[in-house]
Amino acid sequence: MTQQVSRRGFLRRATLCDDSNAIRPPGAHPDHFLDLCRNCDLCQKACPENVLVLDEGGRPQLSPAQGACTFCGICAEVCPTDALDLARVDDWPWRAEASSACLSQQGVSCRACQDSCDARAISFRLMTGGRALAEIDLDQCVGCGECVASCPVGALQLTKTQQNGREDVA
Repeated sequence: MTQQVSRRGFLRRATLCDDSNAIRPPGAHPDHFLDLCRNCDLCQKACPENVLVLDEGGRPQLSPAQGACTFCGICAEVCPTDALDLARVDDWPWRAEASSACLSQQGVSCRACQDSCDARAISFRLMTGGRALAEIDLDQCVGCGECVASCPVGALQLTKTQQNGREDVA
């Protein structure tokens, strides 16, 4: 089914900031979320984890720094439009990625992200000089954001994995 975008929606979208790095709620329409979202904030109010915040345009986005998404789907259930759909919740494209700011990579003993990861997707490879490199198993990572919230220095982020192999960082 081809999604039709109105002229008004097209022009409105052109005036908004680039949305490619915004972490939209699970179930977000991959191509037309900005056109379909009515800024009603029902999803944000319904989120039991309180991890949805509103962007400058009044649209919801996940804030991993606030905690983990449990993918309960309540946000999609309360959405009055096709902007969020429960059938798309399982198509979550975000995965964790560690940066060189990781304390363990600097020689400081820290495993906060590994300890917080219920999926057990994070491990550490020992390096010389008492350092360790965080390694994330992308097949195990669900992209919930718990590791992002638990990192004391903000060395983790969620990265959007796309079909064409490219990754966008948020």
